[in-house]
Amino acid sequence: MILASEERIRTYTEMGCWGKKTLLEDFQEHARKTPEREALVDPRNKEALVGVAPERVTYEELARAIDGTASALAASGIGKDDIVIVQLPNCWELAMLYLAVARTGATISPIPLQWRAKELAYVAELTEAKAFITVQEFHGFEHVGMGRDVKDKVPSLRHIFSYEDLRGMIREPADASRLDAIRVDANDIFTICWTSGTEAQPKGCPLSHNNWRCQSDMAAAAGMEPGDVLLTAGPLVNMGAVGTVLAPWILLGGTIVLHHPFEPMLLLEQLVEEKINYTLLVPAVLNLLLKHPAAAEVDLSSIRAITVGSAPPSLWSMQEFKKRWNIDIGNIWGQNEGTGFISGVKDVPDINLRVDHFPRYGAEGQEWSIRMAQFVHTKIVDPDGSELTEEDAVGELLYKGPNNIPGYFRRPDLNETAFDPDGYLRTGDLFQIKGKLHLKFYDRAKDIIIRGGLNISAQEVENLILAHPDVQDAAAIGMPDENLGERTCVYVVPGPGKTVTLEGIVAFMKELGSAVYKLPERIEIVEEIPRNPVGKIIKKELRRDIADKLAEKD
Repeated sequence: MILASEERIRTYTEMGCWGKKTLLEDFQEHARKTPEREALVDPRNKEALVGVAPERVTYEELARAIDGTASALAASGIGKDDIVIVQLPNCWELAMLYLAVARTGATISPIPLQWRAKELAYVAELTEAKAFITVQEFHGFEHVGMGRDVKDKVPSLRHIFSYEDLRGMIREPADASRLDAIRVDANDIFTICWTSGTEAQPKGCPLSHNNWRCQSDMAAAAGMEPGDVLLTAGPLVNMGAVGTVLAPWILLGGTIVLHHPFEPMLLLEQLVEEKINYTLLVPAVLNLLLKHPAAAEVDLSSIRAITVGSAPPSLWSMQEFKKRWNIDIGNIWGQNEGTGFISGVKDVPDINLRVDHFPRYGAEGQEWSIRMAQFVHTKIVDPDGSELTEEDAVGELLYKGPNNIPGYFRRPDLNETAFDPDGYLRTGDLFQIKGKLHLKFYDRAKDIIIRGGLNISAQEVENLILAHPDVQDAAAIGMPDENLGERTCVYVVPGPGKTVTLEGIVAFMKELGSAVYKLPERIEIVEEIPRNPVGKIIKKELRRDIADKLAEKD
């Protein structure tokens, strides 16, 4: 499935940033060169997640599993340009499926484990997915049962494969001649990940092998090197983990150690005993590790670099990691759309700037530590689209490069406004100009709540709550949380004479099929929602209000 225009393919190929090599070929090279090396290491609590003891898989074993699974999928009718939706916890089989699905000529579409029927049905219908691979049940929820219910409503969805089915596929003999006959192009779409912004529905972000190879090259600015042992603590379903661990691992080789769900003591054990070289964490986890009683005596000497995503790290945490363990903390800004900046020690050596300053890729006459940065171009614009150039100006970041999506999947309505006339993607995030070489992250323009690395559309939450018969008006915001970054707080105006409770709202949203992580965790009953003259909710007031209430509680 090639979605990039012929002009875009020609342009980036002539520039030398797109080629003919696929991620499958990158992996196969590593498997040939280091067959006995460990490729994937399961989370230590895997048995509690899926009922199977944790495993350590070599490149030789992984290559065999990929071909066996791909052969079984092909035998069931999965082929070129089909879509396979996958919903699994972090385990080696999930990482394996990225390559196995690609081996059939199909495209993987990973979704968060917390998604429910509403999101699954929307994605399955939009993509016309042919198969859904998931766990039988997880934390009491029947995922396979949900898949079967959605299958009855989506004609294209022919197969529901359980985790047990997948384990059987892995053991299937490989049909090498059939697989080798499938032509996979470097411009074929490798993944369709999903993002939520101000839209009520998820948006599909298709990225090709060439897109991911460029993105992985840029990720090397975080401090990764060939053969590194990488740890992912985030769900292996979006840019946070795929872009910073899985795709670079395919390109660079080495080992991935998986973690799920976040558990401070377990993470510390893995960092030390697995001799991790690089990982991506969120700011709250940095703070938790620093404050954990067991952290003071641990040996983290194997770690070369840690980067932080989802929000800027605190200067205190960066200074403490440097002081205690001589670890440089980098900062990553990126989106599922394939945009990205990496503020690593090579490009931003000053720790005080690295907190929130990013290298301004495309800056005239400047060379960064990564080759791909020269092909990225950015501009800062005001609300009417005029480019800003003056020092300290704040505006929306527009981004264009060989790493970003050609457009949202099957959403021409969104693509009309998502890109400017010159092909720059409107990121929806605000940045501030800091000299010729840096951009400073300023704020999220999109109204997103980021809970534990997962994006929640405030508009979607509001729309669901407004459907409640006893609710007159509602607003959803993210409230600060030490562990998850943010949790969802809703402000609700009950109808006249009505009583609304958090338990009632949660039960109502569950009935509508809302994902668990989107459920509000605090409710504030108010007489009115603050709005500006044109009717838009003034969320700054609500954020200030909840911050004050949380401060009073402390």
